[in-house]
This record gives sequence, structure tokens and C-alpha cells, in this order.
Amino acid sequence: MVRSQNLGVMLPAADTPPPKFGRLARIYAALEWLSFGRALSHRRQCFLADPRVTGARHALVLGDGDGRFTAALFVRNPLIQITAVDASSEMLAQLERRVRAQTPSARLDRKCVDVRSWPVPHANYDLVVCHFFFDCFTTRELASLIARVAPALAPNAHWLVSDFAVPRHTVWTPLAKALVRFLYFTFGLLTGLELTHLPDYQSALTCAQFELSAEETALGGALRSELWQRVSGKCAR
Repeated sequence: MVRSQNLGVMLPAADTPPPKFGRLARIYAALEWLSFGRALSHRRQCFLADPRVTGARHALVLGDGDGRFTAALFVRNPLIQITAVDASSEMLAQLERRVRAQTPSARLDRKCVDVRSWPVPHANYDLVVCHFFFDCFTTRELASLIARVAPALAPNAHWLVSDFAVPRHTVWTPLAKALVRFLYFTFGLLTGLELTHLPDYQSALTCAQFELSAEETALGGALRSELWQRVSGKCAR
């Protein structure tokens, strides 16, 4: 366990050191386009017009990289307040430049911190956004993170997720497994990411009293976009 210097809160120790995505900040969009075209952008934006997303008043955006979704959300809803959290100061700088170029008056609060050691403020967030972010953590780390974020949210808050997945399909399963292995190997070389497989974030969200309310997939299910809603009830065991 580690102790937060801000609030004296005991937090679980991280399983792995944070990857160094800052070195890719200026070329991240180009690398993504060369690898996947617009497929990942489509996953980020597939619920962007949904009133459950655009109607949010205070959003917590975790690991949006160079800020393409954050900037697009401000364009849709210039009055929203967004807290953007990222361990990379370089990525956050790219995010703010992109946001200010489109919405100069945006109410943006940047937090440069490893989210695993961040004492989440009880700010009544009504939307949490994690695009291609969960795959940077172990299942244990995500369970801890989601359990700490949940009390900071408004009733009936929504959690928007896009990420890679391994579907159950005769053709797509081996292809998706090969893709995931390749991505972890590549980002391990580029950023020092030490993981090798995808975490089970769905169980952690379910245990934190969220239920899946909408989903879309691409590449046979290897790419997923999901909208979860907070509900009352006991943690499923």
C-alpha cells in the first residue's frame, strides 16, 4: 500500500510502473492512423451525439492522450466542465492545445498524475470517459480504480468505454489475439508498458454497480465501444 501525499489516503501499490506515452505525444495521432485508419476514432465518437454523453455537466476524462475526444466533446457541449487526468505532461499539453484551438473558453482542469495513486475528489461527476485506457492496467488495478471513482460520481452517472477485446468467433478470435499480442509487444518497446493481456474491466464495472446500457463493435468485435450506467443494487459476487 502507498499513502497519498494529499489526503493521507491509503492506496494499493501499482502492479507495474506507468508507461511513458509522453515520448509519442506529437506523433500519436499519426501512428494511430497508420495502424488503424479511422477505426479507433470511430470507436471514440460512436456515442458522441448521444444525449447521455453530450448532456453531461461535469466529466472525468481518464487518459485521452492527445485530447481528440475531449476537444470534440467541448465542441458538442461548450458549457461542460472536464477534468482530464493523464500521467503524461506531454499528452496533457497536446490535449489542452487541441481543446483551446476549438473552444478557447473551455472549462478544463488538467491533472498530471498516475491515476492509480490519485485520490479521486468527490466532485459529483456525471460522466467518466476511458478510451483505449483500461488496457494499460491489470484487472486488479482497474478494480481498485473503478471502486475509488464510483463514490465520486453523481447518481445515474454514465461511464463511456472504448477498448480492444477478444471476441468469441471462429475467425475473429485468433486474429484479435494476434492483434492484442502485437500491440502489447509494440507499446512495450515504445513506452515500457509491461502488460501482455487485456484486463477484465467489465466485471469491475458490474461490481461497482454499473450496467451496460449500449454497445457497438467493429472488426468482428475486436474493437468495442460501451456506455455503462450507474444503478442501485449490491455488488455481484
